[in-house]
Amino acid sequence: MTNTAAPELAIVIPVLNEAAYIEACIASLLPQAQAAGATIMVMDGGSTDGTQAIVAALARRHAAMSLIENPKRIQSAAVNLAARIAPASVRLLLRADAHAAYPPNFVALCVAALRANDATSVVVPMRTTGLGGLQNAIAAVQNSRLGNGGAAHRAGGVSGFVDHGHHAVFDRGFFLGLGGYDESFTHNEDAEFDRRAVDAGGRIWMCREAAITYYPRRTLSALARQYFRHGAGRMRTLRRHRLLPRPRQLAAPAILIGSLLCAVMLPFSPWFAIFPAGYVAACLIWALISAAQTGDPWLLGIGPAAIVTHISWGAGFLAEAMKRRTHGEIGKGAAVGSV
Repeated sequence: MTNTAAPELAIVIPVLNEAAYIEACIASLLPQAQAAGATIMVMDGGSTDGTQAIVAALARRHAAMSLIENPKRIQSAAVNLAARIAPASVRLLLRADAHAAYPPNFVALCVAALRANDATSVVVPMRTTGLGGLQNAIAAVQNSRLGNGGAAHRAGGVSGFVDHGHHAVFDRGFFLGLGGYDESFTHNEDAEFDRRAVDAGGRIWMCREAAITYYPRRTLSALARQYFRHGAGRMRTLRRHRLLPRPRQLAAPAILIGSLLCAVMLPFSPWFAIFPAGYVAACLIWALISAAQTGDPWLLGIGPAAIVTHISWGAGFLAEAMKRRTHGEIGKGAAVGSV
């Protein structure tokens, strides 16, 4: 039965050309929203692939759903807009990304975790899953330590207070009090917000029991664009808050720099081919072993997917760092000075 009381919770789904995923995403959340008396706000950034028609059709059948235009297009702006315009009764915001599916008790678990632990936000682990083809290989890379660097929310994590994770539920007042996401970030806006939240006394709870299923990009070109932006966003966050990069955040830039230096020096000695050739060989051997163990020939794509992930992330990270140098600001923060 649908709860008809004034909503205390708004589920915010930022979308931009998500026709392949949006219906399944909403289907996994709608019964939970109805049980909780929540409203679902789908924030569309100008989709041209049929996403709007799918959501509009669902909204006509379910009064608690609405399709709202997000003129600024990006996710950070979508969540900020929803936080501002949600009904006055809404005290909690749940961010749900369209490239994901949610377990049946996701909403209840996240809300209960926030209240039980007096948290200002709840984050969750994410398990990446492919739906066939090269997406299987990309998912395998993102589930591995070599692909995710051992990030807690990618590796399963344990329930407890953390400094960052995949965003789920927020206290609306706290979120708005910090100004929401920084809309100059197209990627990594979540980590940048979490840094401000912790500095302001916020408490971020990792709810391991509410792990979600995430669907990665399907092509290497889309993966490259995404990870270039992730790398750049991470560098911006480090610079903004004068943070030292963690060793895992330096691995991809080190691979890229090392490979480029070896390429430059190769005419002087063939020994300089050892590092880049060894790196590529390691990725390809990993792919061969994975394909052989699972019987899935698409996992041969693990090698190229890993290389694209590392090089793109490293390139974005370094490109953003060079912007800082260009403006003569590299030495202002301890974190940036060590990059």
